[in-house]
Formats: sequence, structure tokens, C-alpha cells
Amino acid sequence: MAAASSPVRFKSNYAVSRKIEPFYKGGRVQINRDGQFMLCPCGTRLNVIHVETGALHSLQQDDEEDITSFVLSPDDEMLVTGSRALLLKQWRWRESECVRTWKAVHTAPVASMAFDSTSTLLATGGCDSTIKIWDMIKQYCTHNLKGSSGVVHLVEFHPDISRLQLFSSSIDYKIRIWDLNSSKCVAALDGHFSAVTSLAFADGNTLVSSGRDKICMVWDLKTRESKRTVPVYESVEAAVLLPEKGDFSQLGVKKQGLHFVTAGSKGVLKVWEVATAGCVYAQPVPFELKEEASERSLTQCLLVPERNEIVTVSVEHNIVFYDAQTLQLRKQLAGYNDEVLDVKFLGPGDSHIVVATNSPQLKVFELATSHCQILYGHTETILALDVFRKGLMFVSCAKDKSLRVWRMNKDGRVTCVAQGLGHAHGVGAVSCSRLKESFIVTSSQDCTIKIWNIPEFLASKAKAASISSPETLRARVTEKGHDKDINSVAVSPNDKLIATGSQDRLAKLWSCSDCSLLGVFAGHKRGIWCVQFSPVDQILATSSADGTLKLWGLRDFSCLKTFEGHDASVLKIIFVSRGTQLLSSGSDGLLKLWTIKTNECVKTLDGHEDKIWGLHSNKQDDLVVTASSDSCILLWKDVTEIEEKEAQAKQEEQIIKEQELSNLLHEKRYLKALGLAISLDRPHTVLMVVKAILKETDGRKHLEENIVRLRKDQKEAVLSFLVMWNTNSRNCHEAQAVIETLLKHEAPDTLLQYSGIKSAVESLLPYTERHFQRLSRLLQASMFIDFMWQNMRLADATQQEDVTL
Repeated sequence: MAAASSPVRFKSNYAVSRKIEPFYKGGRVQINRDGQFMLCPCGTRLNVIHVETGALHSLQQDDEEDITSFVLSPDDEMLVTGSRALLLKQWRWRESECVRTWKAVHTAPVASMAFDSTSTLLATGGCDSTIKIWDMIKQYCTHNLKGSSGVVHLVEFHPDISRLQLFSSSIDYKIRIWDLNSSKCVAALDGHFSAVTSLAFADGNTLVSSGRDKICMVWDLKTRESKRTVPVYESVEAAVLLPEKGDFSQLGVKKQGLHFVTAGSKGVLKVWEVATAGCVYAQPVPFELKEEASERSLTQCLLVPERNEIVTVSVEHNIVFYDAQTLQLRKQLAGYNDEVLDVKFLGPGDSHIVVATNSPQLKVFELATSHCQILYGHTETILALDVFRKGLMFVSCAKDKSLRVWRMNKDGRVTCVAQGLGHAHGVGAVSCSRLKESFIVTSSQDCTIKIWNIPEFLASKAKAASISSPETLRARVTEKGHDKDINSVAVSPNDKLIATGSQDRLAKLWSCSDCSLLGVFAGHKRGIWCVQFSPVDQILATSSADGTLKLWGLRDFSCLKTFEGHDASVLKIIFVSRGTQLLSSGSDGLLKLWTIKTNECVKTLDGHEDKIWGLHSNKQDDLVVTASSDSCILLWKDVTEIEEKEAQAKQEEQIIKEQELSNLLHEKRYLKALGLAISLDRPHTVLMVVKAILKETDGRKHLEENIVRLRKDQKEAVLSFLVMWNTNSRNCHEAQAVIETLLKHEAPDTLLQYSGIKSAVESLLPYTERHFQRLSRLLQASMFIDFMWQNMRLADATQQEDVTL
């Protein structure tokens, strides 16, 4: 009640408080030694992500070329990146600072990199079939190894540095061993029939290699022969050795001996025992395993011993952190979102957001940690979302002609509790009942509206938790609504009315009970993209491809107001500030805030590069989330109150300073007064101080002393002020006095260092010449008067002499 009775505060501005953007677009991922940071390539940038919070900073290259390979040294100190510009760069990655750049000497981009265990030698494998070894301390190329065929996509140093051996693999599927003492290839391990994807050293003399030929091979490095071949029955992208110390009994490790984990095209982690070449554990997954590669296929697997974690990277750029001993999921990050089609706040305290990207999977982000759940269920692209009032249940609809109801439990896990089939085409819009979790309204490209009742047991937490498979919903009512695609549907706050907006330029109002047509809103010149009920008045807001927003009365269906200002289609609108303001998003990537009473656009916010499809406000009405085709999701914070407080504090500070200034002038403490007037950025006040100084006896001298004692930035400010003073003949004397002092006491070289000196001189010259000409004319006139006066006096004197005679 207190909130309802308090006056409505109009919003005046929003600021971006958080940006969820793509940070990984494919390639090798690396995690630093303590597991706190993850490095991911993303086009021309290399992103450093804090694993716990999801916060990221980027290493941006100057050459604007894609990064083809990078490596972090084992001691976490050196990061080296290679780009398509055939340059290698060494970074202080924590400070995002490039320390040095040098030519890679390769004639084609670098495809792979590896440091030795001491972080002194770097190997680079190129697309030009050569391998170069670099001494990172003395900064020169020590070896140029030739003999590989095709792209060298894998290089690895032997962990025992005393052996000085490098292992590499290229397109001929052989693993080459290079002796760095002789710079020769001493052996080629031949056994794979497809690309070798990873190498792992068990001890000094055992090597495990994985390949896309669906096998892993164990090699004896003494005899350089294959000890064992492990058939994995899927294309293997990575094999990671399990540490000998640690309890891995939950992963089927019963005996001592070598075990390794594989990740590949089936998207499942498997643990293998080398002694028996058998699979001792397969990760249980809630999906059907496919033989061929799918969106769930894994491209990389890493072990982080410090945190006891196994990390996997999928084809869809999702990065998952598991507990190494149990394979329990700890955290999941989504590296790339593609086009974002809708976004909504979720959870009782709006702690999560649910995102529909250009894919059949939904993503639920926890805002505090960036942890991302991926929800599988739909088979085609999800087009729209809506959340029930309590924030625990939400609905998604997709191109697969279905809708799904999802529920979030206490610990934040989301499950599908119901699904509805019945539309003949893709379901493009959905809206939930507002008072209770009782029904859903959907609209489709088949031009129909359907109302779906939700069984009561789905709304209760206890019963919904016991559901093993999703309930099937049946449509209660189906009605042909429009002649073209229905783009938007909305339910009124009292659950009695439904509004639809269509490509046929009409919005329609329907009764919720029987879906009977109550009225039509006609007036837009192009298709309608969004309809929204006011939370407080009997008003409907619509937005259209004609670039306007309109407010309509629900009683007489008349247009009450039209808001013009967008130069492109207006895709989404929401009411904020308890129904007194509107936020709209356009296909040009702009957000606009409107005050309904005055019809004015208060603020235009530019944060996106492309169409903004998703726009939603939280329950507290102080956060807004937007989602766009540019793959970015922005969280906007209402900063009206903060800005008002800042402005008030500034004003108070200004008043105090002005009082202090008048006190200083009264006490004739001119130097302090001059400094204070400059800090207030008041040219007129500074002029008053200069005039006050010049009025004193020995004013010129005092002025000179005070100007000389100013700091350089203060002198620069005075210079910009006196340009203004010099334009007025009343103030030119003070301006010229200050110029004289500056020219007298500052060397020409020093003056040239001043910011804005060029424009200041250009502005000063014409006015100074004009003042000089005026003074010359004045001098001539005064000389003439003096001459006249002299002549008059002479005549007068001779007359007097005549009289006396």
C-alpha cells in the first residue's frame, strides 16, 4: 500500500549496468593454472573471463585480424597470440597490455602453439607445413623444422625438458618426434587413419593420442611402438589423463593404472582403462546418443587439477565445468548466443533471465554468476517467451508449432512441465494470464488465436515437482483472428481481455472467456509488431512498422495519442513508471523513453547495433533487459535518482564555492579567488577577479604576480576565457593585460604546448587588430583635439595681449 500511495517518479535516463555478449566463437580454449580465468578467442579479440563471476576483459589487437592461435605459458606469466596478419604478440594478459610484437616468419597463419614446461621455449606450427621454435627470454628463433605435410595443427613439448623433444601432427595423420639438439625428425608414429586431435603424456615413456578415426592409441616412447589401441566408437576430439592421486571410484576407476577421459562427437564423457582397453564409465545424459556429429558434440576437454575440475567445450560454444571425481555439473557458460529473439526476467526476485536465441534451445542465465542452463525440448527455433506473474513458471513457443510450459524450482533448476500442440504453423507470439497461473494465449502464422487452460496441479509446487514427463495441453478455444500473420498477443491485467496485433495493420480486442471479437483498432499505416495493455488505465498501446506508437481507449476504440520519433519499425513496447511512461525499441537498435502526459520523448538510448527484439522490465521497475540481433543482451539500470542526487550535490557545491569566492574577493586574497573562479569554469567570474585586481594600486604588478603563479592547466583555462573577453571592447583591456603577462613570462615553446593554442591565436588576432585600430583612431582624434586646443589657446593669448596694449 505504501508503494501504491507514493507519488510516481518519472524516469529520465537509463544506463547500461551489464552486457552479456558473445565471448567465444570457436577455437581452442585455455584455462590458467589456478582455474580462475579462462581465455577464449572471439574473432579479432581474445577474451579473458573470470570463471566465478563471468566478468570479462578483452585483449584487442591493433591489426584487426582474426586470432588463429594462442597459448598461455605454464607459469601463467606469458600469453602469446598469432593472427592472420602473420604477427606474434606477447601480452601481459592481466593488464591487457601488449609487450612486444614480432613477425612469425611463417608464410601462412600459425595454426598451433605450445610452451615447454619451463615457459622459455615456444613452438609454433604453421599452415605452411613448418614448425618454428622461439627462445622467449632471448627473443629469437632457434629452430625451423621442415618435413611435415600440410597444416601443422598440433604441437606439444615432451614434459621432461632434458630430452628436448617436440611432438607434432599434421594432415598425414602421423605423430612426428623432433630432436631439438639435431633439429631432425627422429621418428614418425604411424597408426591413426584420420586427424590426430590431442596428445597426453602419462610418464616419460608413455603417450596417449586421440584421433577422429574413433580410436585412442597408447605409445611406448622407448620402442616408439604402439602398446595398445582403444576403440572409442566415436570421433574423439580430446583425451585427458586422470591423475593417479585422487579418488575416482565414482567414475568406475577400481584398479591402479592408467585411465583417461575422452570427449567427442556423441557429446558424452567416457572413462577408459588402458590395461583392458575397456570403457569403465559413461556419463549419463538426458538425450539420445547420435552416431554422427550434432549440436551436443564436444570439441575440447581440459583438466584443471587445482580446482579438481574437468571442462568441456561443445560445438554450440557452451563451456561446462564438471567435478572431476563425480562428473557433477558445477557451472555452465554460453559462449555465443547468435541472434537473440526474446528475453524475459525470471525468478521470484528477477534473479535470472530466460533467453530465446536463434536455436531450438532456451538459455537461462543466473545474473549473479553468469551460470547458464540450456533447456532442450523444442525441435525448431524458439520465437517468443512470456513469464507468469510470480516469476517461477514461463512459456515458450517455437517454429515447431508447439508451446512448452517450464517451471523453476527452489534451487534454480528449470524443467518442462507441459507442452501444447495444435497450431498448423510456427507459433510466433505467446502471453500468460496475469492474475493466476490459469491459462495461456498463443497466436500463429496460421492467423489463429488459441487459449490453453493450465491444469491446477501444474500451478502447485508440490505436484509440479512430481511430474516425470511433460503434460499434454489441449486448446480450449481456437479463433481465426486476422488475415495475415499475428505478431503479438497480450492479456489484460484482469485476465478478461485479449489483444492481438497483426501484419494486416489492425489490432483487435477479444473477450477471454469465449474469444469473441469486441472491437478493432485501425489507424496504423504498416503492420503492427507489438500490443501491450496499460497496467493502470483502460488503454492499449500498439507499435508498428510505420515508426509510430499509438494509445487507444478500450471503451470506444479511438486513438488517444500518437508518438512519433522512431525512424524505423518499432518492434517492442512496455509500460514503465506505473503506466505513466513507455519504453519502445526499434529495428535501428535504439530505445526510446516516452512520457505519456506530455507526448515527448525524454531520452533516446543507443546500445545495440541491430534490431531489438526483446524488451522487458523487472518487477521493481528499476531494471530493463534488452536483446538484439547483434547477439548482445543489455541490462539497463534506472539512473534517474542517481543523476538527480548528483545534480543536487553539484548545485550545493557550486553555491558553497560562490560564497567562498565572494569572501576571498572581500578579503583581497586574489590568487585563491582566481584559482577558485577557474575551477568553477566561469569566464565572467574570472574577469571580475581580474578587474578587481587591476583596480588596486599597482594592479598590473599584482595581476602579473598572480597569473605567473597559476598552474599550467589553469593558464590554459584563462587563455580560453580571455579569447571570449577579447571579443568585447569593454573587456579587451583586461584580456590584453593577461596576454601581455603570458607572452612576457612564458617561452614560445611552452605556449605552443598549451591545448587549444592554435584556435586561441586565430581568434585573438582579428579582434586584437580591431582594438588596435580603434585605439589608433582614438589616439589620432585625441591628438587632433589637443592640436585644436593649442591653436585656440594661442589665438586667445594674442587677443589678450592686444587688449592689454
